[in-house]
Amino acid sequence: MAPRRTPLSAVLTALLLLVPQVFAVAAVVGIDLGTEYIKAALVKPGIPLEIVLTKDSRRKETSAITFKPPTSDPKPGSYPERAYGSDALAIAPRFPGDSFPNLKSLLGLPTDSGEVKEYASRHPALQLVVHKTRGTTAFKPVRAFSPEEEAWLVEELLAMELRTIRENAEALAGPGSPVRSAVLTIPPYYTAEERRAVELAADLAGLKVLSLISDGLAVGLHYATSRQFPNVNEGAKPELHMVFDMGAGSTKATVMRFQSRTVKDVGKFNKTVQEVQVLGVGWDRTLGGDALNYLIVDDMITQFTASKAAAAASISPDAVRAHGRAVAKLTQQAEKVRHVLSANSNTQTSFEGLYEDIDFKYAVTRADFETMASQHAERVVAAVERALAAAGLEIADLDSVILHGGASRTPFVQRALEKALGGAEKIRTNVNSDEAAVFGAGFRAAELSPSFRVKEIRIADAAVYPAGMRWKTDDGKEKHQRLWTAASFIGAPAKEVTLPNKEDFGLTFYQEVASQVEAETKRLETKNLTASVSELVEKHKCERADVKVKMSARLAPDNGEVDVTQLVVECEAEVAEKEGFVDGVKNLFGFGKKETAQQPIKGDESSSEQAEESSSSSAAESSSTATESASTSTSTSSSAAATASEAATGSKKQVIAIPVKFTLEKAGIPTLSKTEVTILKDRLKAFDASDRARVQREEALNQLEAYTYKVRDLLEREDFVAHSTDAERSSLETKNNDASDWLYGDGAEATKEDFRARLKELQGIAEPVLKRIEEAEKRPELLKGLQDALNSTDAFLKDIKNKIAEYDAWQAKKSAEAAAAETAASSSGSADASAASEGSESSSTTATASESSSAGGDFDGLEDDEASTTTSSSATSTPSSMADIDKERGPVPPLYTLDDLAETEALYAAITAWLAEKVPAQEKLGPADDPVLLVKDLQERRDKLDKAGLALAMKGVKNFEKRKPVREDGKEEGAKKKTGSKKAGKKEKAKGSETKSGKKPAATVKLKAGQSKEEIDEMLKEFKKEAERKKEEYEQQEQAEQQQQQQEGKEHDEL
Repeated sequence: MAPRRTPLSAVLTALLLLVPQVFAVAAVVGIDLGTEYIKAALVKPGIPLEIVLTKDSRRKETSAITFKPPTSDPKPGSYPERAYGSDALAIAPRFPGDSFPNLKSLLGLPTDSGEVKEYASRHPALQLVVHKTRGTTAFKPVRAFSPEEEAWLVEELLAMELRTIRENAEALAGPGSPVRSAVLTIPPYYTAEERRAVELAADLAGLKVLSLISDGLAVGLHYATSRQFPNVNEGAKPELHMVFDMGAGSTKATVMRFQSRTVKDVGKFNKTVQEVQVLGVGWDRTLGGDALNYLIVDDMITQFTASKAAAAASISPDAVRAHGRAVAKLTQQAEKVRHVLSANSNTQTSFEGLYEDIDFKYAVTRADFETMASQHAERVVAAVERALAAAGLEIADLDSVILHGGASRTPFVQRALEKALGGAEKIRTNVNSDEAAVFGAGFRAAELSPSFRVKEIRIADAAVYPAGMRWKTDDGKEKHQRLWTAASFIGAPAKEVTLPNKEDFGLTFYQEVASQVEAETKRLETKNLTASVSELVEKHKCERADVKVKMSARLAPDNGEVDVTQLVVECEAEVAEKEGFVDGVKNLFGFGKKETAQQPIKGDESSSEQAEESSSSSAAESSSTATESASTSTSTSSSAAATASEAATGSKKQVIAIPVKFTLEKAGIPTLSKTEVTILKDRLKAFDASDRARVQREEALNQLEAYTYKVRDLLEREDFVAHSTDAERSSLETKNNDASDWLYGDGAEATKEDFRARLKELQGIAEPVLKRIEEAEKRPELLKGLQDALNSTDAFLKDIKNKIAEYDAWQAKKSAEAAAAETAASSSGSADASAASEGSESSSTTATASESSSAGGDFDGLEDDEASTTTSSSATSTPSSMADIDKERGPVPPLYTLDDLAETEALYAAITAWLAEKVPAQEKLGPADDPVLLVKDLQERRDKLDKAGLALAMKGVKNFEKRKPVREDGKEEGAKKKTGSKKAGKKEKAKGSETKSGKKPAATVKLKAGQSKEEIDEMLKEFKKEAERKKEEYEQQEQAEQQQQQQEGKEHDEL
């Protein structure tokens, strides 16, 4: 039986599952989804706000994708090569039917809309179809796919572009920092359908949309990040600014209010926050840089058809406009011409073989261009006027106008704005007109992410479109109710609506996208309204007419869609007011209401009097009385509590509410099911896998092609000829020629495996020869180095063995001398017996003096220096010279034992024997033979020898640290000598080379991980020098002390 899971374990499991997701959003990205360009800004710990560069190190990516058709007919299930951005535009004239630029203007729109028709007319080579589920625009590539391939949704194509943006952001974030969350900018005029299309594209690209933000508000948010605005709590006047954004696809004017406000913070503290609120928006969906480009394209076509060559060929303007490749060339050059005219008064361009192999040269002046765009200038002012009207303001109320978008830099656009504003004073150019929106989106992403803490700026976007709901009452009447106006704030508190329905019903939310045009957005269906109303009437005795349905709805802050937060059915009814638990407890202890308070128990007064009279009774009686009183009180309290629980205090009116179950689904354009979305994602994954396979195939192709050129060079090199046989060279040349011919013939469509097989075949012949050349070049140096190391090891081992033998011989000699001295001392003992009896009296006197001196040991050092010196010199005999001292001490004890050398000796013998076998065998071989003495084997044995030498050196260091110098008398060298003199005590304290315990400080070698052998050898040499220097200093100090003792002995003898 499986163990039962407790609620706590379930909570902990959920937390463990959520923790990785929290860390996964550590890096977020803000994306400015423009019509012509896409820009992104990354926010990550350590990267506060940085523009994501493209693979070409550009700060913005062109919004275009091109499928490069294969050279042969495409096969079913195969995927072509994809090009993005500027690469896509570069090959667009070659493949106009497979190139898709500026897709943003088609999102969420049916194929019969004006915007889609305009796009189709400007890109005649593209094949637009209606998606079978959504009814929106889809594309059927002309040459890149087989006819069986399904059409590609605009959202799928845009998802491919967003995926490249995500990959570039992850490359900037670094390994281990996936980018999965984003905030995207959208035009303020986007409807619910267009917003959903953006969210679908992001989902297909693997991005979670934290929020959508309008272009103008994103610019305003970036404007507010580095500024402080007037505080309205202090009576200051807010700032009013307009963001005029004219990009490639549209023109928008957004009026915003900037202010600060003091709000309550944690605890008793207050804080000041900045606020940015959208007051009104005006726009023109088709006025932008593309519209200006199309003016130039139309003028180019007009001049081209009017040229002599085109007129002679009877070429009409409609024929040129229907020619996809010609239009692609003209459109590409028209944008360049417009950019040049923004800074110059005239420009020209030329086309080679524009249409039917007819060349064309085009020239235009700025004056001509502005004449063509005169009507567009009037539309610029109209967008500004609509924004001011929506906000209820005048131009004089604005503090400034902030320009954004590339087309806003067009001279006639700025002149039109200056004329509408009454001068250029209010126009601000100190805001980055290209990147302000993407920085604002990145700031918003950081604000919404739990991984960052940023300046608190509260934003409020406008609904832009009025919205409401419609439904039918129980008697079938159609009802309409507007809930939000165009100026209503997205994310504002929910609105409560009372509905008269008593039976289950359906309700539709809509957006008024145009005058008298209501686009459905959400559909609500109740599930238990009828049953809930019956319950209120039957169980709670409510009047059916008094029953009300209340709904709370708001515009969601992340995407502006309707969100129903609560739906209840309620009525006001009379219910019995029962005594609560707290009141019951109060009554239990006599603190309740007066009318329900406990009454005195009969006999209480007499009991009280008896208690007073018996106050002087015995202790046993008092205890008995207390027990009886307690039992009486308990029974009385129980009776009172039972009475209180049964009694009711009356009735009161109370609102009875029952939650209504409901479903809220998206309405309007049919949405894709989860299964359909999964199919789209799988198709995109298959496309990605195809790209990876193509890259690997191209790498294999390039490797084989490069190797064929390398083989040609090898066959002409002298060293390659010297180390190869005639048969090898002949076979290699033949196979290399075959591979080269195959590459440019039948191998054009070969697979990755075919390329690798051919490469392996060539490498199988050439690589062994190259290996021989490498071995011949490196072998002499490595061999010499190994032999030198062996010689050094042999000399080192012999030296250590000699020192060990010398020290062992000296030890044996000292042992023999000590034994002989002991024998001589025992034979002379009987002769000295009589002398010892004669000197007994003086010995006893000396012993008595010694005992008295020993008894006064606590006062050692207080005697005169002369006396202590005399005693010391007479009691100790010292050598007369350093030669005698060295002879008495003997040789220096070796740092190693024979066991320490065993491993190194065995390794030395093995390597020596191996070399004795391999070197003669290698010398017998020719340059074209495979070597037997390999470089890797030489290097391996050299490393082993070096490692063994290092280990032996470390043993010596450890043995040196463990060793303690010992004097002949068995005491530690350097121990304090009790001379009994003050001077000797001072000398002992002055010895800087001794520790408090009398030991010499041990020298150490500090090794670090990763040090090379040369560094360790150098450290050992320095250590050896330092040890020798310390030894010399120690011996000099000992010699000086001995000489001083001899001098003091002589002075004592003279006295």
